[in-house]
Amino acid sequence: MANWLQKQWLTFTPWHLLLLPISWLFLIITAFRRLFYKCGFLKSHRLPIPVIVVGNINVGGAGKTPVVIWLAEQLKQAGYKPGIISRGYGSDLVGVASVSPTSNPNAVGDEPVLIVMRTACPVFVGARRVEAGLALLKAHPECDILISDDGLQHYALQRDVELVVVDGAKGFGNGALLPAGPLREPKSRLKTVDAVVSNGSAANLKALIFSPVIAMQLKATAFCNLSDRQSLAAPADFTGKTITAIAGIGNPDRFFNQLSAMGLNFKRKAYNDHYQYRAQDFESLKTDIVIMTEKDAVKCTSFAQPNFWVLPVSAGIDAQLMAIILNKLDKLRS
Repeated sequence: MANWLQKQWLTFTPWHLLLLPISWLFLIITAFRRLFYKCGFLKSHRLPIPVIVVGNINVGGAGKTPVVIWLAEQLKQAGYKPGIISRGYGSDLVGVASVSPTSNPNAVGDEPVLIVMRTACPVFVGARRVEAGLALLKAHPECDILISDDGLQHYALQRDVELVVVDGAKGFGNGALLPAGPLREPKSRLKTVDAVVSNGSAANLKALIFSPVIAMQLKATAFCNLSDRQSLAAPADFTGKTITAIAGIGNPDRFFNQLSAMGLNFKRKAYNDHYQYRAQDFESLKTDIVIMTEKDAVKCTSFAQPNFWVLPVSAGIDAQLMAIILNKLDKLRS
């Protein structure tokens, strides 16, 4: 069903005669919900420190996690002590939990585990972002700024800076709201955010968006062995070997294209976003090398084999984004 919907979201088909009326109802509900929060009919909460929300208006992955990691690193360099909250999508969590590098991704979510591994920042997860934020601040009162991984539509949490991440290749599909299209909110929502980060080319988006559009590129260096993190490899080290690349992320083709650009020939296996891997998933693979994303890797560590390799990536983002954020934070202080 999910794959069928994603195909419908690329264009308009006869099915949209049924889907569009539901989308119009969704638009009305979305607009009134935001209005009710703005007018105070629905209660929103302000935390005692500034909050930066990194979210999107599309369903599916757009590359928020690399942006959150980059932002945490940049804030540290600027003298801040960031904490990070997340919903923990795909987990079976009830309530609020602290995340550590050894946390079970099934319990707290794959992205929060990856974020805490890469940033070493305090990370708390919970469906209610306000409760997660308060729990984090109670445990880590030294934090003076909070990053919310996702949560653009979680208006119960007031925010000071809003960043939206967009997949530059996919864009906004057919531009319709759920379920006729991939949008959680109309594109006009982007007029109100502080900046839009385009994962990939931003050329197609600048004409559609009034907020500053900042280009981001994901940069990879060396492959890292999952069972021996000290062991690194270059693409040339895999010459003459059979390779299977797996990806359980929002846009698997982005990962596969990146591997192709590195000169690798491989078999592709795409899974649903946040797929919970099991050792049995790899038993039938007849291949010399298995390559995966960092997000996949945190769920495969417990049964990692010597032929499991990970491709870590870092976000390369124009310095203009940090200038926008710091300028907004300076205004809050004054």
